[in-house]
Amino acid sequence: MAIKPFSGITPTLADTAFVDPSAILYGDITLYDDASIWPLVAARGDVNQITIGARSNVQDGSVLHVTRRSDSNPDGYPLIIGEDVTVGHKAMLHGCIIRNRVLVGMGAIVLDGAVIEDDVILGAGSLVPPGKTLQSGYLYVGSPAKQARPLNDKELAFLAVSAANYVKLKNEYLGQA
Repeated sequence: MAIKPFSGITPTLADTAFVDPSAILYGDITLYDDASIWPLVAARGDVNQITIGARSNVQDGSVLHVTRRSDSNPDGYPLIIGEDVTVGHKAMLHGCIIRNRVLVGMGAIVLDGAVIEDDVILGAGSLVPPGKTLQSGYLYVGSPAKQARPLNDKELAFLAVSAANYVKLKNEYLGQA
């Protein structure tokens, strides 16, 4: 796998984390317990940090990046992914915060300073513009993303199930099943 240092900082992976050999991770990146990174993911923690919480997964072809600190934005925009998050194939997350139990649909784009609160589904192909907050408990779709409707109990339960399914799959890949 391509785990590369940048400016003397090397990604840190929990013992139970999984990174596919075709993925590439640079710099200040932390993966917590049971997190998984799937084929062809590119993650650059070169000018700020990336954190991926426990049991979260980032699926094939996704791009993860951050925004540099500056005089006008002293903290820049790190990328923070909470726990039990499923990031669908080919998503692009840039300097945003994704809280817990979130499903980011395939091909979705989430930009600088955006915040997705707990228990949200972001539909495939949706665009979350810079600085927008998606409130907990809703489905969001479109470009720009708009609140479509409240999530039902089955959808809310699915968020943790999706993350658990990827923990099981990464264990199979690691030969621990």
